[in-house]
Amino acid sequence: MTTRLDPEALTGHPLPRLPVDGDKEDRGAVLVVGGDALMAGASILAGVAALRVGAGKLQIRADRTSAPGMAVVVPEARIIVGSAANAMPLIRQAVRASALIVGPGMDTGLPRRRLALRLLESAPGGPAVIDAGALPVHAEAKAFATLSAGRTVLTPHAGEMAAILGRDKDAIRADALGAAREAAALFRAVVVLKGATTFVVTPDGTAWRHDGGVAGLGTSGSGDVLAGAIGGLLARGAPPITAALWGVVLHAQAGCMLSETVGPLGFLARELPGQLPCVLARIEAGEGGPAPPPS
Repeated sequence: MTTRLDPEALTGHPLPRLPVDGDKEDRGAVLVVGGDALMAGASILAGVAALRVGAGKLQIRADRTSAPGMAVVVPEARIIVGSAANAMPLIRQAVRASALIVGPGMDTGLPRRRLALRLLESAPGGPAVIDAGALPVHAEAKAFATLSAGRTVLTPHAGEMAAILGRDKDAIRADALGAAREAAALFRAVVVLKGATTFVVTPDGTAWRHDGGVAGLGTSGSGDVLAGAIGGLLARGAPPITAALWGVVLHAQAGCMLSETVGPLGFLARELPGQLPCVLARIEAGEGGPAPPPS
């Protein structure tokens, strides 16, 4: 049994109210720890999306090669130079962050997964989005679940879920909901299994099904925007399941808006964050959002 996920479903999971006279400190700080220079764009997409859903402050990890360029491209962010081998600058920021986004643009590998665990360990009370190369694998489930304890959101697509559970990708597609439930229980995390149909599942197996996306969202960098939107909502104080549900709907609605103004295919991931404030305002005002175009 699943619950349909659409703008109306979000009324049961409202976002935390923000002070009318508040400032950026009231909306939290996000730390994005993503890939190296050749994939630094993924961190930028995630970080900008976090700001677009209302996070107050942004820090982005970079290596020394990409740091100057990233500081120019994202002037709103504080750039933190660090790596899996030199993690202390990142750990110091993780302690202060309201939410972590770890993995966008990262290559898969044990050093990256260990870095994610170290960051979670350094911020024991803070929520986190774990994406791409930082996603845990089955053999690491016990250690990850101990640190996760329901405060993390995992955002794999079917191929990444196959690696997580040690299965064939076709097997994941054949029972996507079952795979998401298994991973959510195994890692004690909210799981967002991305696809044309996206499932959001809590560790106890409660599940939502989202079918309202558009084909254009299947584009490079789109998942980084989704991870950033979820992370930004976590920074604002939303519980992990609330951030995940809202993130999925906001991401899909942003795609629907671009499909109307640009076309059903061909819009870019970098264009999605700019739609998020409008979509967010409309849903919070009870106006819903654009319907997906007919398939």
